[in-house]
Amino acid sequence: MTREELFDKLNEIQKLRCETQTLELKSASLGCPKRLYDTLSSFANQDEGGIILFGIDEQNNYEEVGVYDPHDLQKKVNEQCLQMIPVIRPVFTVIEKNNKYFVSAEIPSVDITDRPCYYAGQGRLKGSFVRSGDSDEHMTEYEVYSYEAFRKKYQDDIRVISQAPFSSLQQDLLQQYLLKIKMNRPNLSALSDSEIYELMSITKNNEVTLFSELMFGIYPQAYFPQLSINAVSIQGKEIGDLGKNQERFIDNQRIEGTLIQMLESALQFVRKNMKVSTIIDPETGLREDKTEYPITAVREALLNALIHRDYSIHTEGKPIQLFMFEDRLEIHNPGGIYGRIKIDQLGKIQPDTRNPVIAVAMEKLGITENRYSGIPAIYRSMKEYDLPDPIFIDERGTFQVIFYKKIHEEKIELNNDEIKILEYCQTPRTRKELIKYLGLSSSTYAIQTYIDPLVKRGLLKLSIPEKPSSRNQTYKTK
Repeated sequence: MTREELFDKLNEIQKLRCETQTLELKSASLGCPKRLYDTLSSFANQDEGGIILFGIDEQNNYEEVGVYDPHDLQKKVNEQCLQMIPVIRPVFTVIEKNNKYFVSAEIPSVDITDRPCYYAGQGRLKGSFVRSGDSDEHMTEYEVYSYEAFRKKYQDDIRVISQAPFSSLQQDLLQQYLLKIKMNRPNLSALSDSEIYELMSITKNNEVTLFSELMFGIYPQAYFPQLSINAVSIQGKEIGDLGKNQERFIDNQRIEGTLIQMLESALQFVRKNMKVSTIIDPETGLREDKTEYPITAVREALLNALIHRDYSIHTEGKPIQLFMFEDRLEIHNPGGIYGRIKIDQLGKIQPDTRNPVIAVAMEKLGITENRYSGIPAIYRSMKEYDLPDPIFIDERGTFQVIFYKKIHEEKIELNNDEIKILEYCQTPRTRKELIKYLGLSSSTYAIQTYIDPLVKRGLLKLSIPEKPSSRNQTYKTK
């Protein structure tokens, strides 16, 4: 950060009067804060890193109080950074303003293979933090594990299920699979079935793996009741909304079986609970039935959930969730995005694969292409249906896909303030611009009172929907 940028940052703080996802404010007028470890950890564990700015008293209306001694402050902050694993190398900037000194410490992001960054004095589990809005929160045990799983390339999809005997597998399905994988592979065909089972991770040391149970099991949920899909059709736009007869659900189903059986049953559930429009071509007279959501998009999203969900012991008690609301369809998948790929890169680059054995098996069986074409297919089919682009959200161990309907007949009533905001946001606007436009001093009040309701109603679109608190966020009228 240059000195000029630090001056600008001080001015921005006086206007916004809040901390952010990448900004932490500390007074330090009487000495160096004794505990910076939480923020050091959370900033280092996010891709954007973060800035700790010393000399602002947040508790006293963000007064610019300055720091006690810029030289000693840098020394003591650096001492705390040396207590982190891996060690953090902050970048300091010092300025003088109105005879007071201000210090910024830029905390770089650590590489994903080195995460989580944690305070050595508390250990990896207790000393690892994640940033959520303007606060530092303890990482969950699963979040800590997920980094280790990627770094060490754990394959939870082929872990041994010691309680499942080989007889728990459907032998006819298993033999069909063997025929497919032997095809055009003479070296593989020369092996015995038991040797192929070991080589292809159907068994490990003659014990059944999770992969084989999920693909070929007679009843996989006998061993893992929650490795299933909970499918619910809801009367209204939120969980808890009631129908005319006070019913909570239009339909509620627990979907079980092998991965392929669950895929087929989930698609049947969606077909049963969405409307179908009949369109007659005026020129040909031919009839076409059009579903509310394109089946191609729904199928790809469900496939992604079944193939790429986390199958570790940390999430085996969590089912995939399928919600059908009045205005949207949501799929919640245990396990966030795996590896280095980011939300905006989905479908554009080759991702790391969490469950490679399952992915390859589904390809061999002709269920999926395994060529990273699923996300582009979702976008394409939604566009063909004249529906909004899907929304993907990666949030603390859960990945969500949201498909919205395009309800043309819905009557939208707006007050004068809402109309003005929507007119102003015909051009994308930042949070800072909106607060200034509304003439308010509190950013939190402005967003919660005026902006968030318009976002929830689908009238304002976020430029970065997966990170609502991002400092780079903009709002645009849909």
